[in-house]
Amino acid sequence: MELKRAKKLNGSVSIPGDKSISHRAIMFGAISQGTTEVTNFLQGADCLSTISCFQKMGIEIENNSDRVIVHGKGLRGLSQPSSPLDVGNSGTTARLISGILSGQSFVSTLDGDASIRQRPMKRIITPLSMMGADITSKKGNNCVPLEFHPSTLKGIRYNSPVASAQVKSCILLAGLYAESGTSVTEPVCSRNHTELMLKAFGAKIISGGTTTGVLPSPKLQGMEIQVPGDISSAAYFIAAGLLTPNTEILIKNVGINPTRDGILKAAYAMGGDIEKENVRTVSGEPVCDLLVRSSQLHGTEIGGSLIPTLIDEIPILAVMAAFAKGTTIIKDAEELKVKESNRIDTVAINLMRMGADVTATEDGMIIKGGKPLHGTGFDSYLDHRIAMSFAVAALVLDTPSSMKNGECVNISYPTFYQDLYGLIDK
Repeated sequence: MELKRAKKLNGSVSIPGDKSISHRAIMFGAISQGTTEVTNFLQGADCLSTISCFQKMGIEIENNSDRVIVHGKGLRGLSQPSSPLDVGNSGTTARLISGILSGQSFVSTLDGDASIRQRPMKRIITPLSMMGADITSKKGNNCVPLEFHPSTLKGIRYNSPVASAQVKSCILLAGLYAESGTSVTEPVCSRNHTELMLKAFGAKIISGGTTTGVLPSPKLQGMEIQVPGDISSAAYFIAAGLLTPNTEILIKNVGINPTRDGILKAAYAMGGDIEKENVRTVSGEPVCDLLVRSSQLHGTEIGGSLIPTLIDEIPILAVMAAFAKGTTIIKDAEELKVKESNRIDTVAINLMRMGADVTATEDGMIIKGGKPLHGTGFDSYLDHRIAMSFAVAALVLDTPSSMKNGECVNISYPTFYQDLYGLIDK
């Protein structure tokens, strides 16, 4: 597909619902008593996979555009699916639902597309097995398809080698079905949507430092959830506003949970002109509007405890770095290798195609900004965040660009191109 260029952006955009929160709202609503009503639900392919999985386990879910109603049946109200649960391309669905399936009294199989069949699941298989879960990788490669058999779960204290909200959430969800308390300690804190939402549903959550625990067999009760806009989706518009000359845009309804706002910290460190307006709390999550203006960016270092708060935004930060003055170092981000693509490689390849000076490293990349950049043919590698990142780059390149398999943005942001190009000043 052809990508557009822009001399100037103008106007406002409302960000679709947060993908992480949308997933969790469906899952937690399904295992709660009564009705859960979710507004501003993200209608991306990944979140629709979560809905489909729980419908296969007997949960009635009404999906009416951005309003979804989940008729929960309680912690032990799921029923055996008649066919494998297909998570599509969704790593969040696969890892979180595994915690729930481990505690069920029926046999189930979890599968997904070709990409998800290559993503590492040992990071959840290991702690679930420590809890007593009967879980098997059917191909013996620690990937899906996974098969779950009934078992009795015990609580554990798990020291996670990675800071991963998916791993933490999987263990905490299994902990709901365990005989005693369960806790997870991370190297640094990952995003905390699971803890916040489970507590709101009625779970007994205990947090301190980098450790989060849950007590078993809570009485979860359905509730109303208004999903804030996804800061990971907002990141592309933040970058577009900063990079495009003579631009001022307003990005509405952005979730700014402090375990997710690393993109803002990094943008400020690079000299970005971003103002928070209308700061408020929505369903327990901090939300604001962001006023973004064109800025002359400079290099910075991104690593350490900041990485878990912006891991999904590193591709667009790398694009920003290519246009910035000076050198940007991204480190401590080995997790990029096991996303929808190896994002160290796919980002570096696309940056080099447009003329950037980039060196891939084992845990990130070094980008020397200031080189002349030009339009080119990009490849998304079927990774939605790669596609969106380089569509933003194309806005400000001096010659036209194209994107191979650009439609993969449907995974998380089906209206991305419409929203981005709608800001181009005519």
